[in-house]
Amino acid sequence: MKSSIQRLVVTALLAGAALAARAAAPEEIKIGATQPITGRFAFAGVHLNAGLGDYIAYANEQGIVKGKKLVYIYEDSGYDTEKAVAAFKKIMAQHNPVVMYGESTGQGKALAPELNSRYKVLYGSTSFSSELADPKNHPYTFVSGPTYSDQFGILLEYIAKNAKQGTKPKVAFFYSDTEFGKDPIAAAKARAAELGVEVVAEVVTKVGAVDVTTEVLALKKAQPDFVIFQGYVLAPIPEVIRAARDHGLQTTFMSTFWSMDKAIIEKLGPDAEGYMGVNPYAYYWEDVPGIVAMRKYNEKAHPGEKYRPNSYIQGWFTGMVYVEAIRRVVDAKKPVTGDNLKDALATIKDWDTGGITGKVTFTGNKAGVGRVYKANVQKGIFEPASDWIYVK
Repeated sequence: MKSSIQRLVVTALLAGAALAARAAAPEEIKIGATQPITGRFAFAGVHLNAGLGDYIAYANEQGIVKGKKLVYIYEDSGYDTEKAVAAFKKIMAQHNPVVMYGESTGQGKALAPELNSRYKVLYGSTSFSSELADPKNHPYTFVSGPTYSDQFGILLEYIAKNAKQGTKPKVAFFYSDTEFGKDPIAAAKARAAELGVEVVAEVVTKVGAVDVTTEVLALKKAQPDFVIFQGYVLAPIPEVIRAARDHGLQTTFMSTFWSMDKAIIEKLGPDAEGYMGVNPYAYYWEDVPGIVAMRKYNEKAHPGEKYRPNSYIQGWFTGMVYVEAIRRVVDAKKPVTGDNLKDALATIKDWDTGGITGKVTFTGNKAGVGRVYKANVQKGIFEPASDWIYVK
């Protein structure tokens, strides 16, 4: 009898301890992602996934959302819209996160009807699509920087401000025949007209085109002062620049975010001299507080990693946006829901990210700030050619 009583007492104590432990454990807030870890965008997807996951781990370590534990859940989407949508729905069914990350513009558009009517979670992605930044049609979606149209606007503003007095700069738009490539072109032409920049040519290619002879001859005929690439990551940009130099063009070549990693300097070598573009984020080698903190985290968590590309920094920054929205909702003692998170996003004004980007204000569901950078071939890096430029 005594033994039975002792067992009952021990069982009760253990049960009480378990209940107390559960009561003391922080509430979990789940963040889901469909990441292109395989497929033709995997070169960026693995870094996007690492950056987002690392910032969530960093936020837990720093206790940024007090009394809560952030949990990161992801699936490989393979850079395939159908697979990505299926992975999104699988994560929602199994884990019901309040935040989701997507792999592409296509996925964001495909999910929009159900995202708005059924799932209602805060949604960010790799995309800088102008359409996805429209709060009327995509109220739960945000863009982690300026849209592609805004990025063109930043470059055109830089061109206009730095033009020789009394001259009208001439620019050519060189883009892929994809949704990614075509996205900003209409807005860019309108903005060029406003700034007094003449668009003298539009050149369109297949993604990854290798034979660009015809396109380079079109540039030679137009004789633009600047060429802005859109809708590519690497190829055919190096081929175009080398061929243009062979034909004697003294054009300045520029690009938007996805063609602004230092890999393009490494690929071009001396031909990268003068190459410029827009980046919404500081680079991994810049000594600003937010990047320094990122490097210190990597030194501890990933001592073998000596460099992180732009895609990693985009993932990290998107994680910062998620966590800041969650923190604001928790601090306001409101339920952490998609509706409350999107409302919190709209309250972010002049947010200091420690120099990872400029001061962030979310207007039209986007962080409308970027900076023009220029290649320094000798150092093998990009360096700022402007201060942070803000767009509405």
